[in-house]
Amino acid sequence: MVLDTNVFVAAGFKPRSSSAVIIDAVRQGRLRLVWDAATRRETETVIRRIPPLDWGRFSGLFEATGEYRGVVDQRSFERIADPEDRKFAALAAATGSILISSDAHFLSCRDELPITVFTPREFLDRIAFEPT
Repeated sequence: MVLDTNVFVAAGFKPRSSSAVIIDAVRQGRLRLVWDAATRRETETVIRRIPPLDWGRFSGLFEATGEYRGVVDQRSFERIADPEDRKFAALAAATGSILISSDAHFLSCRDELPITVFTPREFLDRIAFEPT
């Protein structure tokens, strides 16, 4: 799955949130994070801009086995209002992954996108995933 930056931010501020459950599951190897250089860079940049959050808490989640180095084409995602968000959707499409996000830019048009977009809570409900 591809995680939008807001999932990391929510997990950092709300340790009992759905986002935190997903992050913990990635940390435990129960879920696999798919990422590329652009999505990692944006996530790191945003986390480092928010003083209470610690990039070190999340950096280890970006394991080499989850890195995608192929072509990511953002042109199919012009429907997404924020151009900076398109990289996450394009990565999900390129890898056949689900995108997890609470971002209104994704949620407002998700039925028109060629990918599956869930909020963190919807994702957990959908897979009946229980925290450990």
